[in-house]
Amino acid sequence: MKRIALITSGGDAPGMNACLRAIVKTCLNKEIVPVGYYNGYQGMMEDEYKEMNSLDVKNIIQYGGTILGTARSQEFRTKEGRAKAIENIRKNNIDGFICIGGDGSFKGAQALSEEMSIPVIGIPGTIDNDMYGTDRTIGFDTALNTVVEAVDKIKDTAGSHRRIFLVEVMGRDAGFIALDGAISSGAASVLIPEERSNIQLLAEELKTQSKRKGNLIVIVAEGDDAGGAEDIYQKLLPLMEGFELRYTILGHVQRGGRPSAFDRLMATLMGVYAVELLENGKSDVMIGAKGDELHTISLQDAVNNKAEAEVSKLNAIKLLKTVN
Repeated sequence: MKRIALITSGGDAPGMNACLRAIVKTCLNKEIVPVGYYNGYQGMMEDEYKEMNSLDVKNIIQYGGTILGTARSQEFRTKEGRAKAIENIRKNNIDGFICIGGDGSFKGAQALSEEMSIPVIGIPGTIDNDMYGTDRTIGFDTALNTVVEAVDKIKDTAGSHRRIFLVEVMGRDAGFIALDGAISSGAASVLIPEERSNIQLLAEELKTQSKRKGNLIVIVAEGDDAGGAEDIYQKLLPLMEGFELRYTILGHVQRGGRPSAFDRLMATLMGVYAVELLENGKSDVMIGAKGDELHTISLQDAVNNKAEAEVSKLNAIKLLKTVN
């Protein structure tokens, strides 16, 4: 290994910069040239890159986002688009490739590996925590803490006015942020894409709970089958006459902010491990975390399997109802 390419791809996640920093510093310590491509696969196709040094990653561990930028490239999904990237990779004498992103990004990495036989390592970076083979993805812990902090503040005003608040969080296809956020913030209920929502039943539950406490929070994943927070609000209004309802959409605030200590630590360990794996001839694997241990699974397994919670979501929802 003399030159290793690295990208951040897909949605940004707090901790990506910490991971970039670890990769660059590990490469430099091993006298490997780290080549950072800007804006994910788009930068590969346009040959926009920088041979990175220690100054490039100085004082970035505490920042959210990604200094390399990120993008979702439709052109790279085509064989013609990948051919452009492959030509540039070969021209720049790249020996290995590290991709920080989610399952869509890993599919691109897989395609590169197959079409040009370059060693590839994937590092899971997504706030959705929806990757198979790892307990946590980079950015999830920070996003979860952002949600909990916001809900804590909303509960203050909900209590003052005895209102019921619907809080929409990210999660188009996965309810990890919503479910963990609901349990951590003491929400009254949670709606997630993995479970069918019954608005009539939700209304009855909220009426019952409101007799015990006036301020109730319902966490709604944006991908719920009944709609987002505004949709649920409109459906609840005729079923809950006499109750004050409000809704809040947290939106992209969940992606930003300084990464938590947990995300910084995990991102750093994964970045170092990725370089070591390439040095040792490993390829086509994603780094995952099980408890305190890092391990690898094939990229194919990572992208082909749906992420599973540590306990089933149904049992977690039962837990939420038990403690509330």
